[in-house]
Amino acid sequence: MAVDEIQNAADGAEAHAAGTAESLGSKRYPVAPGVRLNVRSGPGTNYQLIRVLPIGASVPINCQKPGESVTGPYGTTNIWDCIGNGQFVSDAFVQTGSDGYVTIRCS
Repeated sequence: MAVDEIQNAADGAEAHAAGTAESLGSKRYPVAPGVRLNVRSGPGTNYQLIRVLPIGASVPINCQKPGESVTGPYGTTNIWDCIGNGQFVSDAFVQTGSDGYVTIRCS
């Protein structure tokens, strides 16, 4: 394989990785109507409160992980959505259209 073919393959791989990262973080999901949602430092209500999202907020879901079971407008679930670095919200308050995982699991 020629040097320029190797570089083109590497460029293509980088573009694919960037596109995948964008597609994972670009979709936003609405928080339940009328809810000011707590953002926690981990997947449970015992974790530190970081901030409160305003009514009408929508969130990206970077990854999801199991944690404390919570009941909200969209049922009871132990799935927590990572919406930013070290920022988690209960999936019971986020309209994903699914009772299960909608993206990758957090590592």
